[in-house]
Amino acid sequence: MDPNILVGKPIINGTRISIEFVVDLLARGWSQEQVLCEFNHLTLEDLNVCLAYANDVLKAMREAGPPR
Repeated sequence: MDPNILVGKPIINGTRISIEFVVDLLARGWSQEQVLCEFNHLTLEDLNVCLAYANDVLKAMREAGPPR
């Protein structure tokens, strides 16, 4: 994360594409193949890293418990 790139959102290394954007595309029904075709500089590993990051964030939220 770099505060000078996309206001500090987590991005895929070497790009200006946020993890949030990629996860949103997948959540909206884009296939991995569609994402890779549209953003041909991304790799399958990049997509897997995005999903792993989202998983880690959700786990951390669950472990933190409900907001007070």
